[in-house]
Amino acid sequence: MTSHTTAKTPQIMKAATAAKKLGVYLPATPADFREGAVSRTELNALQADPPQWLRDLRRDGPHPRPVVAARLGVSIAGLARGGVTEPLTTEQIDALKRESPDWLVRERATQAEVRREEARVKEQRAERARAGER
Repeated sequence: MTSHTTAKTPQIMKAATAAKKLGVYLPATPADFREGAVSRTELNALQADPPQWLRDLRRDGPHPRPVVAARLGVSIAGLARGGVTEPLTTEQIDALKRESPDWLVRERATQAEVRREEARVKEQRAERARAGER
C-alpha cells in the first residue's frame, strides 16, 4: 500500500492584487515587489511585520484611490466628481482637508447621508428579522 501525500501548493497572487490587499499604490512599491508574485504566506508576513518601505508608503503615500477616498471621507465616485483621478500623498490629502473645497464638503455630506441610509436600512432589516422570529 502506498501512501499519497499531496503537498499543498501555496496560493500565489499578482503584485497588483497584493498591493490592493495591502492598501498601497503599486507603482510606488519597490521593483522587486512590483515585478514578482506574492504568496499568501508572504502577504501575511508583510501585514504582520511590514518592512520599512511598506510603513513609509502607508504613512506618506502616494495612496491609491480607495485609501484617498477613505481618508477624505468620500466615495471613489465622489473623488472623480471632485476631479481627483490620481493617487495623492498624505500631505496632499491633509492639504485638501484644510482647504475644504466645495466639492469635498458636498461629497462628505453625500457620503454621510449614504451611511445614515445604510444604517437605517440595516436596522429596519434587523427589526423585521426580530419580528419574524416571534
